[in-house]
Amino acid sequence: MARSAGATAGAVQALFVGEASGMERSLVSREGVPFRAIQAGAMHGVGLARAAGGALRTLRGMVEAWRILAEFKPDVVFLTGGFVGVPVSLAAWLQRIPSVVYLPDIQPGHALRVMARFAARVATTTEASARFIAPDKMVVTGYPVREVFAAVSREEARQHFGIAPGERVLLVYGGSKGARSINRAVLAGLTRLLEGAVVLHVTGATDWAEVSAARAQLPEGQRARYLAFEYLHDEMALAMAAADLAVCRAGASALGELPYLGLPAILVPYPYAWRYQRVNAQYLADRDAAMVVEDGSLMDEREGLLPRVIALLGAPERLNAMRQASLRLGRRDGAERIAALLIEASHSQLT
Repeated sequence: MARSAGATAGAVQALFVGEASGMERSLVSREGVPFRAIQAGAMHGVGLARAAGGALRTLRGMVEAWRILAEFKPDVVFLTGGFVGVPVSLAAWLQRIPSVVYLPDIQPGHALRVMARFAARVATTTEASARFIAPDKMVVTGYPVREVFAAVSREEARQHFGIAPGERVLLVYGGSKGARSINRAVLAGLTRLLEGAVVLHVTGATDWAEVSAARAQLPEGQRARYLAFEYLHDEMALAMAAADLAVCRAGASALGELPYLGLPAILVPYPYAWRYQRVNAQYLADRDAAMVVEDGSLMDEREGLLPRVIALLGAPERLNAMRQASLRLGRRDGAERIAALLIEASHSQLT
């Protein structure tokens, strides 16, 4: 986002404020952005004792955020994500620093609803968020897909992974930490899947040892068609570009990255993420860009993952229709649109 804003407004100084124990520190450091940590805690959907502790950490975090903002003196604050943004949002409002909130999912969580109240603008991935965001604040920008996605091609991607042009390719991934239920459903049906497709499987760290052992036991011919990885970063764009079908969770990135590449998907909403992933998945399914399989039904012999994958990979016309439907939902300039909102807000004055 800082690069997109810099391309329009010149040099941009950015500072990322996050939770001390969050995984974002390493991701931000990889991009060369300075990181400052504050305290924060959940106050909704948890027990009374944890909510009280979360409230105390949020108050401490607000003091820390106040000091960081007073020292850094930003022209605008960009907010997204969960409860760690709340103390930053409040500190920015009290210091009369304008903020822009980005809602990556369709339905906002409680923390993001709080941040939206104090924001000058709320950027959204899709128009479907209009049910939850005040119309005078909401701007549909699309999802800010990483720059690496714009540089990949199907031919380059398949060459990178050593996949022949005519092969069917199934990509399976569960996010940065993986998804055990999806991983085990794939392993249970792996022999049949490999009969009809090359399987690109990004497992996450938790199940990597189990998946590696399963791959080692495959016959050599099948092992060559099962490309398993613990984690991919920039290469994830290549994996998605190489695929004919994806199996994945329905986090916010599914709303942006899948349509950007026109990749049909079988979405498995994470059952413990309140309603966010289910709403995201249904949005894509209702527009014929995806199918939905519930986590508890992954092993079902008739409606589970294996029969759905085999049916779709054997129906190229259906896959192509899903691809076209997905492409129609894609926005290719989400980062630039959000950057424009940030520049606009930085010139505004809060009263």
